[in-house]
Amino acid sequence: MLISAFSAYVHGILIDKFRDKKYSKVFLVSGLSINLGILVIFKYGDFIIKNISYIFSLNINLLRLTLPIGISFYTFQTLSYVVDVYTNKAKVCRRFTNFATYVCLFPQLIAGPIVRYTTIEDELQNRTHSFEKFAYGVNRFIIGLAKKAILSNNLGLLVSIISKSDEKSILSYWIVAVVFTLQIYFDFSGYSDMAIGLGRIFGFDFLENFNYPFISKSIKEFWRRWHISLSTFFRDYLYIPLGGNRVSKFRWIFNLFVVWSLTGLWHGDSWNFILWGLYFALLLIIENLFLQKLLNKLPVIIQHIYAKFFIIISFVIFNNENMKDLFNSLYNMFNFKNLILYNDFSIYYLKSYSIILIISIIASTPLLKNIIDKINESKKGEKVMSLMNVIFNVVILIVVTGYLIDGSFNPFLYFRF
Repeated sequence: MLISAFSAYVHGILIDKFRDKKYSKVFLVSGLSINLGILVIFKYGDFIIKNISYIFSLNINLLRLTLPIGISFYTFQTLSYVVDVYTNKAKVCRRFTNFATYVCLFPQLIAGPIVRYTTIEDELQNRTHSFEKFAYGVNRFIIGLAKKAILSNNLGLLVSIISKSDEKSILSYWIVAVVFTLQIYFDFSGYSDMAIGLGRIFGFDFLENFNYPFISKSIKEFWRRWHISLSTFFRDYLYIPLGGNRVSKFRWIFNLFVVWSLTGLWHGDSWNFILWGLYFALLLIIENLFLQKLLNKLPVIIQHIYAKFFIIISFVIFNNENMKDLFNSLYNMFNFKNLILYNDFSIYYLKSYSIILIISIIASTPLLKNIIDKINESKKGEKVMSLMNVIFNVVILIVVTGYLIDGSFNPFLYFRF
């Protein structure tokens, strides 16, 4: 991490210093190559070796390097800085302590959101602190902690129980698919909430990373709401430089496949992640070329069902790194000929986790937020909600503490990316 930070810092200065002598592009390429090289070696070295060995029937020893935690996130932050300095979108940072603080900023270091230097450039030295910011930060942190400890962990337990069971039914495969989709949302958005909350406590205003993605009516809208910092990164630093949609139809399709294959690969060194990215590329191409006009004419509820169906299928791909397990899961979700629709086992666990599932579904929508906003429109309602918010935070913190003490293992899914 420190090598990545120092490399980006030095290359930023060199790009700025030799801009007039037209050497800046050389230092841009050098800066990107070093930091991307570090990411490729540590994260994808063994993946590349395995595939070369398989294709050419070789037996090359694996590197077996430990993956530095958070490398995908801080690498993209250093890359964005180098590019922004080159394109004059960011002022060069002259103090290494400031730049290292940006790269090593602990609230969002491990699992995002991906924070650009331009977002917090001024706040690195000139932050404003207030009780309002601190209170908002604490509230946001507790909400994120609840998403993780209460919702995501329990949903993950249900996924684990049903996945390991031999009593399979079509319903059980669908339960795993839907529940994992909810689990990864609350896991990742929960971390983002905690990061944004901690940042606000210390005077940093990080941008939002999620905006109720499951209310989307199309796949295009989903990616405007899901992991916003990643999708905008690839849009600004890869898709647009490749020409975006201002090129021929064939080149535009090529651009989408390049961007989404790399988006998938960013998530991990496994073919299912690349397949996951290509799956979204294909859906977006179909939507843009044929489907969007038809969708706009359909009832809103049909648009929601369409989006949710393909989103759930996408996370089946995401959740199965083994190709055999992946195709087995997808096949059995629709295997009405050879598999029973449901059994006592799947019904039992569906009932047992019904409260968590209902809370999760409601919490994944802006329903509660809209109700609170409506109440806050009156002064009396605002006072009541202020009091209720304090009580809510205290109660939730006690409940979360109980869950954390009772549970022995609470990993964030995105830590491995």
